Amino acid sequence: MCGITGWIDWRKDLTGYPSILENMTETLHLRGPDASGTWISQHCALGHRRLSVMDPENGAQPMVRKQGDYTYTIVYNGELYNAPELKKELEIRGHHFRTTCDTEVLLVAFIEWGKACIDRLNGIFAFAAWNDQEQSLLLVRDRLGVKPLFYSHQDSVLLFGSEPKAILAHPDFKAEVGAEGFAEIFAVGPARTPGHGIYRNMSELKPGHFAIFDRNGFSIRTYWKLESHQHPDDIAGTAAQVQQLLRDTSERQLVSDVPICTLLSGGLDSSALTALAAGHYKESGKGPLHTFSVDYKDNDKHFKANIFQPNSDAPWIKRMTDHLGTEHHYIEFDTPELVESLKAAVLARDTPGMADVDGSLYLFCREIKKEATVAISGEAADEIFGGYPWFHNEEALEANTFPWSLKLANRVDLLAPDFVDWIKPVEYVNNRYQQALSEVPRLAGETKAQNRMREMSYLNITRFMPTLLDRKDRMSMAVGLEVRVPFCDHRLVEYVWNIPWEIKTSGDREKGILRKALRGVLPEDVLTRKKSPYPKTHNPNYLTAVRKWVLEILDDPSSPLLPFIDVKKIRALASSESNDFDLPWFGQLMTGPQLFAYLAQVDMWLRTYKISIR
Repeated sequence: MCGITGWIDWRKDLTGYPSILENMTETLHLRGPDASGTWISQHCALGHRRLSVMDPENGAQPMVRKQGDYTYTIVYNGELYNAPELKKELEIRGHHFRTTCDTEVLLVAFIEWGKACIDRLNGIFAFAAWNDQEQSLLLVRDRLGVKPLFYSHQDSVLLFGSEPKAILAHPDFKAEVGAEGFAEIFAVGPARTPGHGIYRNMSELKPGHFAIFDRNGFSIRTYWKLESHQHPDDIAGTAAQVQQLLRDTSERQLVSDVPICTLLSGGLDSSALTALAAGHYKESGKGPLHTFSVDYKDNDKHFKANIFQPNSDAPWIKRMTDHLGTEHHYIEFDTPELVESLKAAVLARDTPGMADVDGSLYLFCREIKKEATVAISGEAADEIFGGYPWFHNEEALEANTFPWSLKLANRVDLLAPDFVDWIKPVEYVNNRYQQALSEVPRLAGETKAQNRMREMSYLNITRFMPTLLDRKDRMSMAVGLEVRVPFCDHRLVEYVWNIPWEIKTSGDREKGILRKALRGVLPEDVLTRKKSPYPKTHNPNYLTAVRKWVLEILDDPSSPLLPFIDVKKIRALASSESNDFDLPWFGQLMTGPQLFAYLAQVDMWLRTYKISIR
């Protein structure tokens, strides 16, 4: 994986500004610690930071290739899992290759088919391809949005980057946030509306979209979206197809020229991918698979089961590592480093995020990076197969809002009244929710209940899943670790999207069809294990530490956070021994301690990025 950035300007000769491009590129050095490259022409400047995974010797970027009178240049972040097939087809068409990396395959595919090449790609990617003859740039993001891509288009200028920090590094771009951006932070956050960049004049290229910038202007188009149609298979046929698709995508994503591992929690999703990977390793004679898990010091003493976390992971991890014979690495953190990681997490996201849920993943990935460069993770299975508690909870199903964020009123009550009048958080969230529902591809003939489950699936795939994919990308790439997510294979998502809810929950269990598909792959007790999310710390020392941090912010009259919050109410909450946020105010894990941590992250973000309010 890598970091990409660029600057197109029709009014300036960019060859006179190499230092600006170099600065933009350097902001992404953590995403690509192995190499750096820039390419500048009169009106187009492209930068790249590289994390070497395939063909380390020959895959340098920006990659330039001439074809007749045309010159093409590409910067690319991602992995093409069907690169071998594409390469073979392109060779039949007369093309010759100098490397074994997928960057060259992508560039040649663009030369051969133009923007039509996008439909042929299977992978996770964000790339920019420049046609010098036509003076046009093609920007593309993968179908599910695994790889990030932000841009700023103003008049004759286009800036883009894998992360906002690359755009923020341009001297003409100002770190300004308006009412809409703050509504995202304080009402939608730590989620983010697709396409929204938080900063004024910054947007995100949505998943499944491409953009073209030339002298005629800037245009964005959709090349992929979910489509609804009748499901053709019975339960047995569906289970067989799910297993076949999962096996295929898992094996494709195990190709690498550097060490690879899996993240293992002992849950259904990570255990399935680990079992498939371990089997593939055994068949290929590659030796034992390395697996990694995360936990927190003294969590065994403080853990209390609840609806969101019914049991701890440790016994299940041992069950799977013993069963598969993997070489397992137990990673454990203590409270002080977890609190400190909140700062690194903000710098990785360029916005406040999922508090210690982000920070712990950052620390986890940092430790994994010492042993491996590529990891396989089980993200997206719950969104795609309907595994989260809110899929099965009447209150969440009937709530006329995002089901992972049912405590908006409690959050708004902690904000300053004047600030609430400005950002209108309740109205903003409702508008975003209705916008999401208006996008749902309906299927004629479905009952009201079936239609609601289709809505829930769409909300989770297009609104909640991106939050976790953002988290996984930023925290892993901040330490130079590539994480692949097989459940995001678009062929699998397309197929599962149309599986009727009664088949998805066959056996009267969440993700019932996935459990049936994994019969023979996983031990029976692991197959039937109740869902438990990514672990968080239950150590009371963490709550004490983040409360103290928030109280210090409240005592600092120069804090930029103070105008946005009801200081008196936050102080009372932070000073109290009770926890009014005992149930999640976002997702499954973010309760009282994470509320304080989130506010501390907002304060740090406002200070560090010198945010101007517009």
